[in-house]
Amino acid sequence: MPCRNEAAHLRAFFSSVLAQSLPAEATLEMWIADGASMDGTKQILNEYTTAYPWVHVIDNPRRIVSTGLNRAIELATGHIIVRMDVHTNYAEDYVAQCVAVLRETNADNVGGPAQTRSSSYIQEAISAAYHSSFACGGARFHNVNYEGPVDTVMFGCWRKDVLQKIGLFDEELVRNQDDELNFRLLRAGGKIFQSRRIRFWYKPRASLMALASQYGQYGYWKVRVIKKHGSPASLRHLVPAAFVLSLLLLSVASFFTIAAAYALGIVLGVYTLANLVASLAICWHKRHLLPVMPVVLATYHFSYAFGFLFALPSAMLSAGGHRNIRAVAK
Repeated sequence: MPCRNEAAHLRAFFSSVLAQSLPAEATLEMWIADGASMDGTKQILNEYTTAYPWVHVIDNPRRIVSTGLNRAIELATGHIIVRMDVHTNYAEDYVAQCVAVLRETNADNVGGPAQTRSSSYIQEAISAAYHSSFACGGARFHNVNYEGPVDTVMFGCWRKDVLQKIGLFDEELVRNQDDELNFRLLRAGGKIFQSRRIRFWYKPRASLMALASQYGQYGYWKVRVIKKHGSPASLRHLVPAAFVLSLLLLSVASFFTIAAAYALGIVLGVYTLANLVASLAICWHKRHLLPVMPVVLATYHFSYAFGFLFALPSAMLSAGGHRNIRAVAK
């Protein structure tokens, strides 16, 4: 697990880890990569390393997820790697089910659907939108009822030798490093499987500003992933940016031709109608969320799109391709 400045969440996270019921033959070790925390995180981690010898803390001076994960994976002695996140609550059999599903399906990566929990009005609205195909493009890991093959999962569980074979997380990616690894895994002929038996509860962002920052970064770093591989993992990754780019182009063209102004109005009208219909569908059983839902959905779309478009010029002008990731297979 990577972490940085997570003092407010660590004790709840460790309670979830310590409650794990493991198979009788299993042994557990935990590697936590701390990204130079300054809020008391290191002191709390030291408490747990003292009390539980199987908990290990290492430094992650670059402070990004991929470098922390790679260092932890390299040091892990187990043959199965389970990634966890401090902002998530886990069922008591989370690790056991990850291992069981990995063995039963013979998949190369397994995970559960991204269930959510919220503690405020805006967070509840963000959470409800998170499970909507209109907000997130229909990625199957957002569907809490889906079980079967997927193109990516949250967190993940792999055999260590699979990671060594395809290479670890790309250390040039601040975001989207998990999607990129899963894309690479599928291209290598691997299989990713989602099971409802693997249960966890993710806490989405609690404000529109935080959501915009998160999805703006997702859009920005998705361009780097597409450039590296020469194609997107799914067309859904291109739709928000294509929509917003069309709005920008039509806005400029509307100064010169009335046809462009009409086209701009039609595109905006269609999007507004689709947004309202989706908002009604999402809030059918949660009508108290309806006043903010159109704004939440637009935040998902426009923040991702502007992040994507902001990254395009530098990606197109930069010389050479993306560097190859650092493989760890010896």
